[in-house]
Formats: sequence, structure tokens, C-alpha cells
Amino acid sequence: QVQLQESGPGLVKPSQTLSLTCTVSSASIRTNPYYWNWIRQPPGKGLEWMGAIAYSGSTFYSPSLKSRTSVSRDTSKNQFTLQLSSVTPEDTAVYYCARSWGLIRNVRSLTDFDFRGQGTQVTVSS
Repeated sequence: QVQLQESGPGLVKPSQTLSLTCTVSSASIRTNPYYWNWIRQPPGKGLEWMGAIAYSGSTFYSPSLKSRTSVSRDTSKNQFTLQLSSVTPEDTAVYYCARSWGLIRNVRSLTDFDFRGQGTQVTVSS
């Protein structure tokens, strides 16, 4: 059973950089044709796809977040990481990492992904 686990600080101050790591077990992040995604859900709002890193290492970003978002990976640890810079309180959300078969840019539901983490709450506040 593939498992994903998000980790990182639950509280980030405005203007700082949010950094989250997703640790993957029972699957390699280099396996074709899987993509490894970051998705978030602000309180009272829908899901927002943020970006992904492919099995090849190529990265893809939401146009609305591209200027502030970076997704990278550490294949030796089988982890991938999200960095979101210049955060504001509007970036407060539950953040999920998830695996998809191919690239998904328009997320309707978390069931669009075959495996995902439980999600981690990140609050942006001073």
C-alpha cells in the first residue's frame, strides 16, 4: 500500500516561506508515469491544485501560484517538497500531497488521486 505523509510547520508568519515535505513509502517517486502533487483547501473553499513534479523530475505549476511556488524532490529519501514564498493569511489551508496517473491540473475531488496524505493544516498568522 502506497503511503504519503506531509510534514512541516503548522504555523507560518506572513511574508515568510512555507515549506512542506511529503515522504512516500512503498512506491518510488521515479516510477513512470506517476506525478506527485501538492493540493490545498482553504477554509470554506474548494480544492486548489498547486503544482506537481513528474517521475522524470519535470515540474508543473498552477499559473496563479507559479511566481511563488517551487516543487522539488530528493530521490535518495523518496521525498518531494513544496515551497510557497511570501505567504499571506489567504494561504491558510489544509495542504495535501498526492499521487496521480498523469498530470492533473483541474482538481475536482481528492478521489482524482489514487493515493494521498492525510493533509496538514498550515496557518499563516503573526
